Amino acid sequence: MARVAYDGIYRDLKKQIEDGVYAYQSFLPSQSRLVDRYGCAHNTVRKALAQLASQGYCQPIHGKGVRVIWRPRNAPVPFVMGGLEPFAETVARNGIDAHTIVTTFETIVCDAALSAQTGFPEGMELLHADRVRVLDGTAAILDRSYFSAEAVRGLTREQAEQSIYTYVEENRGLKVATSKRMITVEPATDEDHALLDLGDIDYLAIVTSRNFDGSAIPFEYTQSRRHPGYFCFQDTAIRKH
Repeated sequence: MARVAYDGIYRDLKKQIEDGVYAYQSFLPSQSRLVDRYGCAHNTVRKALAQLASQGYCQPIHGKGVRVIWRPRNAPVPFVMGGLEPFAETVARNGIDAHTIVTTFETIVCDAALSAQTGFPEGMELLHADRVRVLDGTAAILDRSYFSAEAVRGLTREQAEQSIYTYVEENRGLKVATSKRMITVEPATDEDHALLDLGDIDYLAIVTSRNFDGSAIPFEYTQSRRHPGYFCFQDTAIRKH
C-alpha cells in the first residue's frame, strides 16, 4: 500500500510541477501539509520528494523546504531521452507519433568477439534484435540489441515491435534496475544510411547501454544509433559532499 501511495504522490506532484501549479523557484507545500493532503505517512512523502529531487524537479533546502528547479525544455529537439524507461513511455513523454520496425530477430550464441563487446559470457544463448524507430515519419534511431535469451524467453517479433521491456517485466517477472551508459559521436555507416533517414548527415549520436536486473545480472546490451536531430540527453547530477 505504501508503495502505491508513494508512486501516486510522486506522479501527482510531478504533473503539478510540469503543469505550472508549482512554478520554477517556488516552494512545494511542507511535508506536514502533504501528509494531510494525501493521508499517508511522513516517510511516504519523503520517498516521493526524494524521487522528484533525483530527477531534477526539486531540491530540498535545509530549514526552508523543497524548492522547484524544473523548467520546461525549450531546446528545439523533438526527442529527449533520460532515465530508464521503455521506448513507448519516452515517446509518450515527448508527445510524438512513433512506431518500431524490427529488421533482425534471431537467436545466436555469443562468440569471443561479441563477449568482449557486450560482457555476456562466451557460449551464452542470446536474442539479437535490431529495431528501427520511426519518429513522426522519420526513421531516426537504429537500436541494435542483444538480450539474454532466458530473460526474453517466449518473446515474439510482434511483441518486440511494441515493447520488450513491458514483455520481460509483465511476462517474465524481470525487474529492470540499472543502466550503465556511454555516449559518443561516430561516423554513420552504409547500413545506417540504408536504414535511417539521414540525408547528407554523416555522423550519429551513439548511446551504448549495458542493463542489469534487480539481482545485478546483465540481461541486455544495446547500441542505439541516433539521428543527431532527434537526440537530446538530459540528466541530473547531484554533488556529494
